[in-house]
Amino acid sequence: MRHLLARTTRRGVLGALAAGLLCTTGLAAPALAAPGAHQASPALADGLALTPPMGFNNWNSTHCRAEFNESMVKGIADLFVARGLKDAGYQYVNLDDCWALPSRDMNGRLVPDPVRFPNGIGAVADYVHSKGLKLGIYTSAGTKTCNSAGFPGALGHEYSDAQQFADWGVDYLKYDNCNNQGVDAKLRYTTMRDALKAAARTTGRPIVYSICEWGENKPWEWASDVGHLWRTTGDISDTWGSMLSILKKNLTLAPYAGPGHWNDPDMLEVGNGGMTDTEYRTHFSMWSVMAAPLLIGSDLRKATRATFDILGNKEVIAADQDPLGRQGTVVSSEGGRWVVTKEMKDGSRTVALFNETGGAQRIATTAVDVGLPRAAAYSLRDLWQHRSYNTAGMIAATVPAHGTVLVRVTADRRWAKHPPAVELGLDGSPLVESGRPANFASTVTDLGRTPAGHVSVSLTAPKGWTVRATSGTTARSLPAGRSLRTSWQVTTDQGTATGSYELTLRTAYRSPTGARAQSVVPITATVVVPPPSGVSYLSDLPWLSAVNGYGPVERDTSNGESAAGDGHPITIGGIVHAKGLGAHAESDVAYYTGGACGTVTAEVGVDDEKGGKGTVAFEIWADGTKVASTGVLTNAMPAQPLTAQVTGARVVHLVVTDGGDGIDSDHADWADAKLSC
Repeated sequence: MRHLLARTTRRGVLGALAAGLLCTTGLAAPALAAPGAHQASPALADGLALTPPMGFNNWNSTHCRAEFNESMVKGIADLFVARGLKDAGYQYVNLDDCWALPSRDMNGRLVPDPVRFPNGIGAVADYVHSKGLKLGIYTSAGTKTCNSAGFPGALGHEYSDAQQFADWGVDYLKYDNCNNQGVDAKLRYTTMRDALKAAARTTGRPIVYSICEWGENKPWEWASDVGHLWRTTGDISDTWGSMLSILKKNLTLAPYAGPGHWNDPDMLEVGNGGMTDTEYRTHFSMWSVMAAPLLIGSDLRKATRATFDILGNKEVIAADQDPLGRQGTVVSSEGGRWVVTKEMKDGSRTVALFNETGGAQRIATTAVDVGLPRAAAYSLRDLWQHRSYNTAGMIAATVPAHGTVLVRVTADRRWAKHPPAVELGLDGSPLVESGRPANFASTVTDLGRTPAGHVSVSLTAPKGWTVRATSGTTARSLPAGRSLRTSWQVTTDQGTATGSYELTLRTAYRSPTGARAQSVVPITATVVVPPPSGVSYLSDLPWLSAVNGYGPVERDTSNGESAAGDGHPITIGGIVHAKGLGAHAESDVAYYTGGACGTVTAEVGVDDEKGGKGTVAFEIWADGTKVASTGVLTNAMPAQPLTAQVTGARVVHLVVTDGGDGIDSDHADWADAKLSC
């Protein structure tokens, strides 16, 4: 793991652009793999990690703080049992960096920190084992670990360290990449593999081996018979941009994963607070569809009920843990509307409808497209709603911004016992000006093989808003493939503050057997105000959304590092600019322009604060169309003028891409950015 304390010198792949409201930025998507495509790979023939490892690692929630200690580790083991996580499949309680003293003893052995672990690692292992769980530990394939305090790494001590771990009762080793002294990666990691094997022969304790070299040397191409899992990217952080970037990178590597050898897109951030519950459900869904290790990175002692509900969803976990071991493959990704399918051992498919963008999107595919044989109808199980339906073959949903609908689709004869699936959607812009009517149209469509009867639809809004249906809201029967369409007029109070508000679209109906069914779609409406007349600096205006590759977008300073407000004066080619936006690729900042503005202008370039590093490209999008771009810019280039005509556009996006070479040091400035209205 490249820890946060080490990140001031190297970033790794952390960020990504999330498309803004109801538009796509045109970023290249991962290469698509055919459903079910699989590349056979040799694997360690030791029977370990035949499904992706599941457990806990403390780093994302505690780092090296004093609260990481024996008491915490035992408490996590207790919670695994008490909160049902053990029953759901979680096994490993893993220690990350900072468990040891900074120096080895006179015999060259590792020494557990006596303050953090007064009874030693062996005693902790005994306690974890007494709960029916397993213990993991961390070190680095270098002379020191990744923490700036410099704890001892295992380079040159592989056999003695592996023996210590086995003697203590360790079941899992995370082996990092810092301070490696330039030793060949394959050699470093193969040496520890051999050391673990030797220790297992003398102790009878096999150890799952996690290779954590950040994907820098493409371990998926050589490590299937070296380790049981390997990191495919740099460290994850608790942001949508980071998670999205890692997801896209890992999706391309599906052919390399399988029983005993897994792609590892890093730990789960679910529950750490940097994303919404919708985004965390996407995180958990997509990691499961990718057959990724599920290692909890939040402090379970402080976790909310929603966090436990996400982490403990056994139906989603079953997709991750399917014994066939196939990683999901991409069927389509146009416009940020992703369809990913995972072949299951019983012949069914787990299908993710994932919405990358900042607005609700309709995402659709078919049972045949995701790899199932043609059939009269199919059973469709919603893995988050825990409800079953029948479908004639269409798989479709209106998916909330940054959300994922996860279903399991089966070609079987039991479909007739389920009510028909219905698709529920709402057309119309989610941007509403205070006190002005907004028009929407809802559609209820029967996707099943059987008719939906006694259909009704309703739309509810926050207290004080007015919702009026201007056409019919009921239908006695909807035959397969038919729709009920209803027009709505929604008006906010005159004084409604800007911001996001939740509306709920709901339909209720009955199956031919009389069974009641319903479908609910949450709709996020954003109350906006038009920009002022004249010329305004964009750094002085509110934005609709801002996604940044590393740290937050900054107003009137450079990006700086990961903390808010840590930027410097915007400086490009030695020239300082008092106004502007400091971003970091991949980045997207969206503004509501309400059809009242004409031009966007800026001086753009890579900020001087990275000392000659960084390559980026700048783009301006108006209502989903790219209207200006720079091509690739480097740190050695002066600021470039960029002007875009945005006349009539309701939403404008300022986008920064990585220039095609990853996002390391891509500090991008929109200097003197102005909007003319």
